[in-house]
Amino acid sequence: MRRTLIAISALSAGMLGSLSPAAEMEPRTFELNSGRFTEVPTTNPASLPKPDPDLKRIESLIDRREFGAARKQVLPWLLANRGQPNYDLGLYLMAQAENGAGDPLIAFYYCDELLDTFPASVHYPAAVDLQYSIGDSLFNGRKLKFLGMGLISGTEEAVEIMFRIQQRSPGSPLAERALRRTADYYFANADFDLAADAYGAHAKSYPRAPNLPEILLRQAFSNYAQFTGARFDPTPLANARAQMVELINKYPEIAQRENIQSFVDSIDKTLARKLLLTADFYRRTDKPAAEKFTLQTLVKQYPQTDEAQQAKAMLGQT
Repeated sequence: MRRTLIAISALSAGMLGSLSPAAEMEPRTFELNSGRFTEVPTTNPASLPKPDPDLKRIESLIDRREFGAARKQVLPWLLANRGQPNYDLGLYLMAQAENGAGDPLIAFYYCDELLDTFPASVHYPAAVDLQYSIGDSLFNGRKLKFLGMGLISGTEEAVEIMFRIQQRSPGSPLAERALRRTADYYFANADFDLAADAYGAHAKSYPRAPNLPEILLRQAFSNYAQFTGARFDPTPLANARAQMVELINKYPEIAQRENIQSFVDSIDKTLARKLLLTADFYRRTDKPAAEKFTLQTLVKQYPQTDEAQQAKAMLGQT
């Protein structure tokens, strides 16, 4: 599998000794495979397929947004020209026509065929961009057709589309956008557990992203929003607190602007309240040793809270 492509100009005299003058002017492309660089033949413009007049006509229809007419013309072209030059362009035009005519999912699959069959196509980047555009439109409320009408939500398909983009272009700016778009969708849709996971994956995969502080903040708020009360599992709240403290230490200006310390104080009070409830449970079930340990933990971890003062009073009674 190709991992890295590097265009290198042949500059040293030793490398140029056997090259013709014309070749000396051409950049050379290498790929990294199993720790070794091997040269990749460059594309000769003379070997590129000649423009197809039928496809040019279809492109003009798409430019004029006559998507239905374009679809009627490109489909028979694809059936008659499978395996022929410009077939990748035909697939891309078909995807554009289907998307414009209101069938985004079918357009996605035509892009997929292009990406699977022609990984070296000059239309590869445009096809991935179109897939992202389709996924984004489905997140924004675009409907999928059922019985010829746009009736069905396509958000689940949008998630899958964004995941496929990340698989096809790992580490690319578009893959980063796809992951962020998915995380933002979960956050806006109040799927905070999924949002926290997605933002966490983004922070891990793109630690040098310029928007990293915002990603970490969204992850912390996603965890914070999962906590539903002092009688429930406090793990999301503890995670949110740890992430917020990290933000305060690493990005103090952003933390001050977003008033993060107030959230930390609120979390401390909630966690202290939970310990107090736990100590009360041990008291009611006649477990004085567990009650005392819980109260001592509360006083040690959250000494500034009102609950800590209550715990001290209760310890004086035990």
